[in-house]
Amino acid sequence: MIRILIIPIHLLISLTTFVFIILSITWSKLPNLDAMTNYKPPIPLRIYSADHILIGEFGEERRKLLKFHEIPDQMKMAILATEDDRFYQHKGIDWQGILRAGIVNLKNMSKSQGASTITMQVARNFYLSTEKTYLRKVYELLLTIKIESELTKNQILELYMNQIYLGHHTYGFEAASLKYLNKSLSEINIAEAALLAGIPKAPSIYNPISNFSRAKTRQKYILDRMLSLEYISKSEYIDALNKKIIIKTINKQSENYNSHGEYVAEIVRQLLFKVYKNKLYSKGINVYTTIKAKDQEAAYQAIRSAVIKYTLQSEYNGPEEKIKVPVKLEDKLTFHDENIHKILDQLYDSDELKAYLVINIDENEVTLINKNKKLIKLNDKKSINLTRIKDQTKLITVGSIVYVYEKNNIKQITNLPSVQAAFVSISPQNGAILSLIGGFDFNIGNFNRVIQAWRQPGSSIKPFIYAASLEKGVSPNTKVSDLPFSLTAEKTGSKPWNPKNYGHRYEENLTMRQGLYKSKNMISIRILDNIGPIYAQEYLTKFGFDKSKHPAVLSMALGTGLVTPLQLTTAFSVFANGGHLIPPYLIERVTDSNGEILMQHSDVELNDTNQTIDSRVSYIMNNLLKGVATYGTASKAKKALNRSDVAGKTGTTNESFDAWFSGYTPEIVATAWLGFDLPKSLGQYETGGRLAMPIWIDYMKKIIKNLPEHKESNPPEGIIIENNDYYLKEFPPGKTISEICTHIPDNLINTNKKTIKLLQSNNNISSDYTRT
Repeated sequence: MIRILIIPIHLLISLTTFVFIILSITWSKLPNLDAMTNYKPPIPLRIYSADHILIGEFGEERRKLLKFHEIPDQMKMAILATEDDRFYQHKGIDWQGILRAGIVNLKNMSKSQGASTITMQVARNFYLSTEKTYLRKVYELLLTIKIESELTKNQILELYMNQIYLGHHTYGFEAASLKYLNKSLSEINIAEAALLAGIPKAPSIYNPISNFSRAKTRQKYILDRMLSLEYISKSEYIDALNKKIIIKTINKQSENYNSHGEYVAEIVRQLLFKVYKNKLYSKGINVYTTIKAKDQEAAYQAIRSAVIKYTLQSEYNGPEEKIKVPVKLEDKLTFHDENIHKILDQLYDSDELKAYLVINIDENEVTLINKNKKLIKLNDKKSINLTRIKDQTKLITVGSIVYVYEKNNIKQITNLPSVQAAFVSISPQNGAILSLIGGFDFNIGNFNRVIQAWRQPGSSIKPFIYAASLEKGVSPNTKVSDLPFSLTAEKTGSKPWNPKNYGHRYEENLTMRQGLYKSKNMISIRILDNIGPIYAQEYLTKFGFDKSKHPAVLSMALGTGLVTPLQLTTAFSVFANGGHLIPPYLIERVTDSNGEILMQHSDVELNDTNQTIDSRVSYIMNNLLKGVATYGTASKAKKALNRSDVAGKTGTTNESFDAWFSGYTPEIVATAWLGFDLPKSLGQYETGGRLAMPIWIDYMKKIIKNLPEHKESNPPEGIIIENNDYYLKEFPPGKTISEICTHIPDNLINTNKKTIKLLQSNNNISSDYTRT
């Protein structure tokens, strides 16, 4: 006998009224949808090159918003197939799905299965927690109904695809595509769309970096769904299943962006943080720099090549580290030990320099394994020159952590470089920085040597001393003694000073032009002696040098002051642009997330207001520096580039602590520096011409090959040409200084005793100077 429970009508009405009141109260307490209709999520700071290549990103939430029409159809179909295939049919709540999930949950006596639609997920992502309670579910259902009543389906789907979390700090599918596939969502294929669509189910499990195999399993499920729903054809399905997917790996130290702009991005971040403080990382600010992606890549490769070449040719300093290895080899090919792999996972690969653990040494063969469990065998005689190891304690043994240089099928054991390098190039016409590499590897240390390293310029300073002398009546044809001299301790007020020419080569006298071509120290000192160190010190400020860092003493002629690579590059720009001092700049414009301009660089024109030296002096110095690149210490530069408009100057400091080369054409001025952060000799015979100039040449070969070659322009008014040499009209032939003294007057030295003594006490002067 079946008993039917009969509820009195008045109780049913009361119950219905109560539920209605509760729902009405709950509905009235639902939030307004401003967060959706005026959607402004935290968007990170993004930094771009001048040609719109992303070079840096800062912010906890990585996202890039797309409009509905910007999202490709294959991405939309993949999401609908896996998350809510009836999205466009239901009104936000899929009652069939809820009934199905409810039956399963009752059967299992748990809330293990849900029936969330895309609209429900949007409600949850914007306003609700993810806890599974019936009260929260009721609130979610009401909020879902409200969303559906106020927004269109396309708006809801757009919000979902921009807001959803997809692992590794990424929100939205555009950010995920850039993160995992290194491409915009507009560029993906069906296979990649299915892979990305599988992530929302469990971002920590199904993202392709954390677990590629599980991501692929989920991808197949989604492709199956897309096929069964007839979103794709059978041939598209088969093609997608077989399509190879390349995942962008993540560097543990930092994100990998195009064009190696880490140093640039960090400069920009620091500059804008002063303006926006912590809001900088969430306001969606976009910064467009002056950096050109091609120039930046060329500079990066030139730096890497030079530093690695120097390291490979230097004495091997032994393994980076040695650990105890519980060796478990099978056929000498398979290595198993989880503790070792934990160590390997912490090792850092620096581009073509890969970290390996030595697990076996057999006669001349070395077996190594890396963090990816890749085994390689190297012939000891080919992979490392044992003559480079002078200290037997530095020999490679089992358990050694070493770096292997891998490029063009070449594998060679080497050290992670300790030597550093920097490179910067700018446009002399407007000061725009075209490339900037502040060191060998930003992830090893973000100290930016282009703007932070104050180093002695060596002979790189000579052109500026010579420019000062032109305005004092010295001409390129003036003869100067090249004979050596010494200053006693009595004359200097401190230590004896015995400056020398590079290679200890001297000549009776040379013209100023010849002295610059050969970078003769004795000639530079005597020219400075003639014009006076105090005058020269003041003249250096016309090029942007810091007066306080160039004490007015005779050793200033040899580059004992301090400069940064950017400062030196700016100074050479004055010669390249006709005598104008143009401050370098890096940021072209700053926009908000809607593209509205917040800041804009004001263009600078070459005019009288920034004319810092006489245009005639600039013209003559250009001619001299072209001669240096043709006949002098930088002659390899012109030969390598095979063009006549190349000018430049090498620089090497005492004991070869610093190697420099600054060179230019009318469009580009660039400086390369190589040295150790804690100054020490690069080698007895190492010079700027040997170490720094190849960096500059490698860069310029790639950048100026398609730029027109500039012919020699007519000299400005006020220059006299006689016997193929140049004179200022106020110092014509016969009235110029025709010869500079062969000794250093005691009275000049005596006036600078105090300064010289101070400089020596700071160890900036040694008793033996050799500069080139």
